[in-house]
Amino acid sequence: MESDINLEWYRVFYWIAKTGSLTGAAAQLSITQPAVSHTIKQLEDSIGGALFARTSRGVQLTSEGEVLLQYIEQAFYHIEKGEKAIAELHQLTSGEIHIGASDTLSKYYLMPFLEQFRVSCPGIRMHMTNRTTPEIMELLKAGKIDFGIVSLPTEDKQVYFRKSAVIQDCLVGGAAYEHLTQAGESVSLEAISKHPLLLLEAGGSTRTYIEKYAYSQGVQLRPEFELGSIELLVDFAKKNFGLAFVIREFIEEELAAGQLVEIPLDPPLPERHIGIATMKGMPLSSAAKAFLNLLPAL
Repeated sequence: MESDINLEWYRVFYWIAKTGSLTGAAAQLSITQPAVSHTIKQLEDSIGGALFARTSRGVQLTSEGEVLLQYIEQAFYHIEKGEKAIAELHQLTSGEIHIGASDTLSKYYLMPFLEQFRVSCPGIRMHMTNRTTPEIMELLKAGKIDFGIVSLPTEDKQVYFRKSAVIQDCLVGGAAYEHLTQAGESVSLEAISKHPLLLLEAGGSTRTYIEKYAYSQGVQLRPEFELGSIELLVDFAKKNFGLAFVIREFIEEELAAGQLVEIPLDPPLPERHIGIATMKGMPLSSAAKAFLNLLPAL
C-alpha cells in the first residue's frame, strides 16, 4: 500500500458510497463516470482490496468499504470544520492577536485603537504583553507576538518598521524650575546637567535615545533617580525632585494645568516616531491585519 494520500480518490469514494452509484458520484463531482471508475480502481489498487460490490441497483460497500467510510466521514467532517473556522477568522468573528508594547505606548497611544477594535470585532481575543522596545523585538523574533509597537529609531534586519506617529521628547520640571523658562532663552544641556535629573531605567530605547543626544553634545547624563515608567517620571517631576525627559504628546494635560513646565533646550531634541514592527516575510492573520489597518501611517 502506498503511503501517499490522494484526497480526490477519497472524495470520489465518499460520493459513490453516499449516492450508491458511479453515476450519482459523477454528478456530484461534475466529472465523467469513466473518470469515477478509474479513480476508484486506483484507490482499490492502492489499498489492496475491493471497496464496492456491484448490484442490480448500483454498488454496495464491502466490509472493507464500510470500515473506510467511517473514517472518511470523520475526515471530511473535520475538513469542513476547518474550512468553517478559517472562514470565521477571515470574517473576524473569531481568532486572537498578540501585541507587544511598552506600558507608556499602551496607555497613551494604543488604548483608543484597542477600544475601537474591541467594539468592532468582539469575537477577537486580544493579548497584550508590556515590555521595553528591545524586549519586544526579541518576543517578535521568537514568534511570541504578532507585532510590536515600539519607539523608533530601532533597527533589525529581520524586522520591518512602519512609522505611525511623531513624538517629541522634551525636558520638564515642576513649579520649582519655572525660573529656567523665564529668561526667554533656551538652556544648554550642560547647564541642565547641573540640576538633579530623572531618567528612565537603562536598557530601553528612550533612555538610549536621550543618552545618545546628550553624548552628541559632549555631555554625560548622571541621573539622580532612575525610574521604570513615564508616569513615575511625571509624578516625581511634579514633586520637584528634578528635571525629567518625557514625551510631550503624553503630558499635554500636565503642561496645560501648570503642573509641569517645559524647559527649552539648545539644541532641541530631534523628533522621533512610534513604529509598528512586524517580521519580514511572515504573513499576518486576518485579525492582526485588521487591527494594524486602524493605526495611522506616515
